[in-house]
Amino acid sequence: MANPIIAKLLTEAVLQTVKDKESRNRVLAVILGPVIFLLLLVALVVYLATSPFSALSAWLVGDEAAAVDAFQKDYGYNNDSGIFERDFREADGQEYNEDILLGRDGEIQVVYYNQLDERWTDEPYGQDKIGTHGCGPTSMSIVISTLTDTNVNPEEMAAWSYENGYYCQGNGSYHSLIPKAAEHWGLSVDTELGGEDVADALAEGKLVVALMSKGHFTKSGHFIVLRGITPEGRVLVADSASLKRSNQEWELSLILEEAKKRVGAGGPFWAISR
Repeated sequence: MANPIIAKLLTEAVLQTVKDKESRNRVLAVILGPVIFLLLLVALVVYLATSPFSALSAWLVGDEAAAVDAFQKDYGYNNDSGIFERDFREADGQEYNEDILLGRDGEIQVVYYNQLDERWTDEPYGQDKIGTHGCGPTSMSIVISTLTDTNVNPEEMAAWSYENGYYCQGNGSYHSLIPKAAEHWGLSVDTELGGEDVADALAEGKLVVALMSKGHFTKSGHFIVLRGITPEGRVLVADSASLKRSNQEWELSLILEEAKKRVGAGGPFWAISR
């Protein structure tokens, strides 16, 4: 039989160990609780600051969520640059010295710029880079350089956009960049262009800036220039992220379908002419 004194001492030691462990756990809880709460609060604040409309739409349903999504698209809040990874791979290290897309079938010649051109892809567009967020300025470089006597490259257009308040940090450009840049360089712009008017505008020799949604041209949102239409009714484009796509013909129905999701206060089409 065990010695009662030894048994008592062992029992007290075990009880003290348990109490010490509980005490340590309580102390850790008191210390870590506020720290964890503070970290979660900081994470929430950062999320709301960088993705305010995405956060709001996540808390809404039905028409309210759709309204927030539409506002987000209209005013440039789209956290993804929209450029496909394959576009970066295809353009890696390239400098597009032949800055002309040759006209064909009566189509006008278009001065072509690529935002991934090594001359300016890493140059700043506000707090971002032209390569990742500069499709708006680069598209307007194409338009301005084609329709006026002034060549404006993407780096120059990005600087003008930033200085005049059309850059949207982390999200590219506000939609107002398109008509305001056209007007600044003395061009006419139709801001009320519906999908059914696109073919007519192209047939008249106008350039049409289109804001595309997720599909063949972008994984989220992307400005491209529609530069002509063939006798068969296929659309020719100048895509600032892909020379390959710029040398393809596209079904008008596909362009209209992938742009119609962007219908709102700013787009999805702007017809620009001299």
